Amino acid sequence: MKYSIRFLLAVALVGLASSLVYASDPSPLQDFCVAVNDSNAAVFVNGKICKDPKMVTADDFYFSGLNKPGNTSNSVGSRVTQVTVNQLAGLNTLGISLVRIDYAPQGLNPPHTHPRATEVLVVVEGALYVGFVTSNPANPNMKNKLFTKILHPGDVFVFPEGLVHFQFNVGKKKAVAFASLSSQNPGVITIANAVFGSDPPVSRDVLTKAFQVDKNVIKYLQSHF
Repeated sequence: MKYSIRFLLAVALVGLASSLVYASDPSPLQDFCVAVNDSNAAVFVNGKICKDPKMVTADDFYFSGLNKPGNTSNSVGSRVTQVTVNQLAGLNTLGISLVRIDYAPQGLNPPHTHPRATEVLVVVEGALYVGFVTSNPANPNMKNKLFTKILHPGDVFVFPEGLVHFQFNVGKKKAVAFASLSSQNPGVITIANAVFGSDPPVSRDVLTKAFQVDKNVIKYLQSHF
């Protein structure tokens, strides 16, 4: 395959980096706790219910498909292929997950945050402008600080847990990256979608005051999400 060597390198780097990241999920109390499909469960727990160990097979720890490019034909020009506990039941209680991110030329993985995970990203193809913004400083006279870098194949960047971050393809060709996250279910909050596309929508009075713009600007932004 075209990306076989780089793909294996990316997985190895992500796995190594992830072993050094403090996991925010609770530590397991047994060898494994393969998740069962609890979509119809009447009771919800913090994590997922364990499958009977006697019924566990190798397939519970297996996922196939990260060698396949994601479809980037969308408004932002990127696609995230997730491998969380929802796709790979064997990740339950292990405090780790993985994603593949494909970017069209000028494609963007828009500003977002993972409320439960630190992210370690490695680029395998293309050039990405990446960055994250710090939380609000204790000193009200200071601004949130932006940390950015342009990454090339083999480069690694860390996005601390809970901080707003992004990736933008600055090259003329497609880009590919892999990332590991320190949670079986890291969650994602895309800032623009959450603020302007919630259901029901956030009051325009609230957003007008928060962003210090005309109400028609808010109305326009909400119409796009």
